[in-house]
Amino acid sequence: MRLAAHPKSEPRRPPSRPALRDARAGDASAVAILLGQLGYPCSRGDAARRISTLLEDPTQSLVVAEFHGDLCGLLALDTMYYLPLGAPTCRITSLIVDEAHRRDGLGRLLLREAERRARACGAVRIELTSAAHRHAAHAFYKASGYEESSLRFVKRLGES
Repeated sequence: MRLAAHPKSEPRRPPSRPALRDARAGDASAVAILLGQLGYPCSRGDAARRISTLLEDPTQSLVVAEFHGDLCGLLALDTMYYLPLGAPTCRITSLIVDEAHRRDGLGRLLLREAERRARACGAVRIELTSAAHRHAAHAFYKASGYEESSLRFVKRLGES
């Protein structure tokens, strides 16, 4: 699969609805490109290994948005039991819309799918983190009903 080309000179038109489906090994090239757009570059081989790891874990989901045979977005979810709530919670670990398809409603479509899947597995809440410099993403999440609720601290433990 390849990412869709969308000439910047054309007026923005909302696309017809992309199809959402579970990712498969053959999506590795497009997934690598999307991860690079988010700031996490990787090779096709790395993307293939990451997809395989997610597909082998029943608590993980990797959904791609496909439009006219091209991948234009992805959504990764992790569902876990959350001790403080005494119930499952779902975390969006990645939500990426191809640069050529931003502001076309695809992000909202992917968020709705995340929420649908979270409810289906019994999660009582859905959460995500977003890098501090992603101001447009923060505005998007707030407009979609998400609110700031905590501060995240990270300590790197080695490679990756």
